[in-house]
Amino acid sequence: MAYSPNTPPIPEPIRIAVIGCGWIGAFHARSLAGHLPGVRLEAVADPAPGAAAALAAELGIAKHTTDPADLFADPDVDGVLIAAPSAFHATLIAQAAAAGKHVFSEKPAGLDLVELEGALDAVDRAGVEFQIGFNRRFAADFAEAKNRINAGDIGSVQLMRSLTRDPGTAAGIGHAERIKPNTIFLETLIHDFDTLNWFNEGARVTEVRAMADALVEPSFKGGGLLDTAVVTLRYDNGAIAVAEASFSALYGYDVRGEVFGSAGMATAGNPVQLATGTFTAAGAQAPTERLNIELFAGAYRSELAHFAQLIAARNGHAEAPAVPTPGAQAARDALEIALACVESVRTGEAVRLVRETAGGAL
Repeated sequence: MAYSPNTPPIPEPIRIAVIGCGWIGAFHARSLAGHLPGVRLEAVADPAPGAAAALAAELGIAKHTTDPADLFADPDVDGVLIAAPSAFHATLIAQAAAAGKHVFSEKPAGLDLVELEGALDAVDRAGVEFQIGFNRRFAADFAEAKNRINAGDIGSVQLMRSLTRDPGTAAGIGHAERIKPNTIFLETLIHDFDTLNWFNEGARVTEVRAMADALVEPSFKGGGLLDTAVVTLRYDNGAIAVAEASFSALYGYDVRGEVFGSAGMATAGNPVQLATGTFTAAGAQAPTERLNIELFAGAYRSELAHFAQLIAARNGHAEAPAVPTPGAQAARDALEIALACVESVRTGEAVRLVRETAGGAL
């Protein structure tokens, strides 16, 4: 018996480095290191003394640094995952792209449209892949709702709703003084804005109105904290959407979406995500998730697998992903809505979004 000489070589793993070893960066690093076949966590970086070294030791990797430039200069790195604080995202995207690295960035990709466009221009010039971390697109229930919408099961979209309620405690919001102004729009509701845009694909938001306050921690309002918000959006196809957020849901982490149309309704998300239930004389009880990395563990890993497949496809080792990538346009559209919310709260008025089209202003 002789082995065939035509056995194709096993492709080299996709080598990804992580910038930012905090909460979400560490979770992503653990996913890359142990949950994604064909992917290797190549290195980690964090300017905080000891942060990258500790994570590297935990995961058994040799490369760690306090300087992201070391990752950009490393020829063994195919792509970088940016999970640093939001203020550094745009700069790191541009630097990574200039070094020829494919880029996955947590949201937002920039804190204003000027710096975002600068980062995306760098991506375009370098010709590298870019994906933004809108993980709900990769959650099974949200993806199935999207499939039902695409199949025409609900007819023409008329009303939509998306909500994010972060888990809270009776003691209030931990470290509320550290939450930067407008975080609720730029880092929380930006997920909901992308979800609504994705559900209503092909339509564009033309009007934004936002109301927000510090209802959970009113003593921090003077420092710019907004912990509760409701946003209404008008789309150019006539659909109306509502997005809401709170930083303190005592019953657990609650993320839901709903699309109502001329022929039916599609929903996604349920605060009771666990199958176990208890029924006693006091009534029915069901456990809820308390952490984003529990509720969306599968979605986080699926979006990273998608990113790895983008790189593998560029290398000729895989087919392109079957589902569209949340990329530059998704990043622009969601950030534009978030910034309009900031302006709407400031003025107390609705904000019209004006865009240039082939026929003039829209």
